[in-house]
Amino acid sequence: MKVLVTGGSGLIGRAIRYAVEQNPCADEEWIFVSSKEADLRDAKETKALFEKYKPTHVIHLAAEMGGMIRISQHNVEFLRNNFLINDNVLYNAYTTGVKKCITTLTSAIFPCEIQYPVDESNVHDGPPHESVSGYAWAKRMIDVQNLAYNKQHGCKFTSVVPINLFGPYDNFNLSDGNVMPALIHKAYLAKKKGESLPVWGSGSSRRQFMYSRDLGKLMVWAVKEYEEIDPIILAVGEEDEISIKEAVELVVEATEFKGEVAYDTTKSDGQFRKTCSNDKLRKYLPDFKFTPIKQALKDTCDWLAENYEEART
Repeated sequence: MKVLVTGGSGLIGRAIRYAVEQNPCADEEWIFVSSKEADLRDAKETKALFEKYKPTHVIHLAAEMGGMIRISQHNVEFLRNNFLINDNVLYNAYTTGVKKCITTLTSAIFPCEIQYPVDESNVHDGPPHESVSGYAWAKRMIDVQNLAYNKQHGCKFTSVVPINLFGPYDNFNLSDGNVMPALIHKAYLAKKKGESLPVWGSGSSRRQFMYSRDLGKLMVWAVKEYEEIDPIILAVGEEDEISIKEAVELVVEATEFKGEVAYDTTKSDGQFRKTCSNDKLRKYLPDFKFTPIKQALKDTCDWLAENYEEART
């Protein structure tokens, strides 16, 4: 088993590497590559990467990513770049005889007007939110490609859908990061400078959050055990959904921030809910233990404090 992990230097790639290192197997080889080794938008570079490593399995994480603001301002670039990346990776996985390819989707693929919680059957039930449409449509097309490759060529290509993630090696950039890493970085800076902690919106929106190292374990399970072509949501339960205000309180506790929290209600709260069902995951792994969010946040906040100069801020 020779697993090629694209986007291997990012949050999920690092989490998979951590999971593999915790439980090494002698008959497995894991290869983690980043954009420095190949521009996957380029067909020739992608082909050369597959010819170099000759993987039997692929976990495809590489993507053009960003926060909601940057995606909404550059929908065309996010659509084109992600489609090129995904098309090149899946085509080369097919032509080189890869036994299984697992791609990560995003909760943004789900329709913006739908009854929650969503599950795997809702992927194509309506258009995604217009603010992230380019990124979401490119990601959603992976499911279409997986089904097409399976129907025509018998390829075992499938996808997983993670929810909001955070953890070591996250993107903590304040203008381009996701909500939890951005909050952690803001709290770190506010504590260091003795200033208030700024939070966009009222804090009423609700989200599910998952520790990246839990996802790393689940990704290793998926590449070894998950045999369906239809996607599977990898998420904590509905009961673990919290408000942004509750998330702020947890970050304040984890960072031991003692100052004022300043909510800027002139800023948008964004989509109120994006709740995903993990019923399918629980049918496969009823006893999987997610890291308690307080412990996961403490570990992440401590990691940022210890690695701030090297972190993506």
